[in-house]
Amino acid sequence: MRLTRTLLALRSIFPIAAGAFALASCAPIEQESNLSLEEQELATIPQLPHSAVCSGGQWSCKARVRTDEHNRITPFATPTGLGPADLAAAYKLDPNKTSTATVAIVDAFHYPNAESDLASYRTQFGLPPCTKANGCLKIVNQNGGTTLPTALSPAGDDWTVEAALDLDMVSAACPTCKILFVEANDDTSNGLFVGQNGAATIAGVVAISDSWGGPSDGTDLTKDSQFFTHTGINTFVASGDNGNTGATPDYPSTSVKVIGVGGTTLTKSTANARGFTEGAWSGAGSSCSKLETKPSFQSVVPLAACGKRAASDVSAVADPNTGLAVFNKDSGGFIVVGGTSAASPFVAGVFARYAVAKTGDASFPYAHTTQFFDVTTGSNGTCTSVLCKAAAGWDGPTGIGTPNGAVLNGGTTCTPSCTGKNCGSDGCGGTCGTCATGQTCSAAGTCTTTTTTCAHSICLTGGALTASCDSCATKICAQDSFCCSSSWDSNCTAEVDSICDESCSRITCAHSACTTGGALSSTCDICVGAICAKDSFCCSSTWDSTCVGEVASVCGDTCL
Repeated sequence: MRLTRTLLALRSIFPIAAGAFALASCAPIEQESNLSLEEQELATIPQLPHSAVCSGGQWSCKARVRTDEHNRITPFATPTGLGPADLAAAYKLDPNKTSTATVAIVDAFHYPNAESDLASYRTQFGLPPCTKANGCLKIVNQNGGTTLPTALSPAGDDWTVEAALDLDMVSAACPTCKILFVEANDDTSNGLFVGQNGAATIAGVVAISDSWGGPSDGTDLTKDSQFFTHTGINTFVASGDNGNTGATPDYPSTSVKVIGVGGTTLTKSTANARGFTEGAWSGAGSSCSKLETKPSFQSVVPLAACGKRAASDVSAVADPNTGLAVFNKDSGGFIVVGGTSAASPFVAGVFARYAVAKTGDASFPYAHTTQFFDVTTGSNGTCTSVLCKAAAGWDGPTGIGTPNGAVLNGGTTCTPSCTGKNCGSDGCGGTCGTCATGQTCSAAGTCTTTTTTCAHSICLTGGALTASCDSCATKICAQDSFCCSSSWDSNCTAEVDSICDESCSRITCAHSACTTGGALSSTCDICVGAICAKDSFCCSSTWDSTCVGEVASVCGDTCL
């Protein structure tokens, strides 16, 4: 039983793309991690099985498809997952913004049903026809020619699902854009790279989306100059689905010539004016190149996170648990797909639709940060820097953020409104303020004080805890249900550190906050800091019985 339990704990510690203080007499529960309403919404999203689509070549696609418990693709009679209307609402896409520019997607192997599958998707969602006959869809080989490869995707390496996702996401982002589908010979040679040049030879192409990549082979700089230097074209590359890989870069997302696209978890919300909550997806790729020099526009990336070129630059929905509706006949019809493979073509389509400057690199979002929704919650790894932890401004999993069509590239006029609000969204991608430690932002945009009602400290073993009693307990139980259904054992207390990035061993107070004694340092413990911020006597003179009482009144905890 404990072996099984240990494996479960290990799975909950690390981001898995397949799914997935002991004070002597008192243990104040850290209030710093109290979840906002948005974070609570993200924490309650069901975690469903999903698996990688591609697995055969040197360069693999970054799509993940929803499966059943036997790892079989799950088709749906009617579309399930986010559709074009959902994406338009989430990213505030202006229906009056249209474009007939061409977005190219580059994938491997031949996809015989590409046109008919695309037609099924667009018909289902009321998008205008995009066919070879009407000039909207063009399919070429890796050199830009009309003789298509004959090789089909091998078993277990199904690029048709990837290509269907790409075609559908460009359609959702820009229904009037033309689409160029480049079929590379395979995913083992350099055909996908040759396809970059093939796409660039076709007139009208303003964006190329690459939903694939792999570990750097040391030739990054050579490939940059040979395949990713195209005047007047922005190239978008999925950052990967393995979470933070640190100094093992996923190329070409770390090329200085491309826009690396990370991934988010996106769900409808009642907690903010936007109507959607977005956090970093735990599987979203982020990495730091060993070869590519940090470009000047990435001066905002802390040296502690990456001293060279870092990914990602921007992001969009990618979590398969909040995935996209995609049509692929050979998979049974409508399926649900995610991965940063979804984010790359979607952002490429949005940039084309809004005629964003074609700089040939990722400089635009860094120079226009207010035109993106800043994603500040979630993580894709256990590092201590923003390379794997979402934060205000740039971070590895989500980059600068996700496109805000209300203001992108001079989009529709949006008037921020914070009337009667002191926190939450201003309706235009900005914020009306943030709440203090121990408070959460209500749906009405006001800060409210929260308390915890855990039966015992999250740092002490004991009976199972209620997930809602503490923000950290919520996170732990979402990944390790044993802690809230059976027992809060030593694995659960260890997960306070591995999942919540708190530590039960960081207490350095001279004595317990639940016993009287000399004045305590406000930095020795979160609860002590909160008490001293309200009652300075406790940290300047004596920690008396009043201070002990404030463990309950200020921190919402109970001395044992």
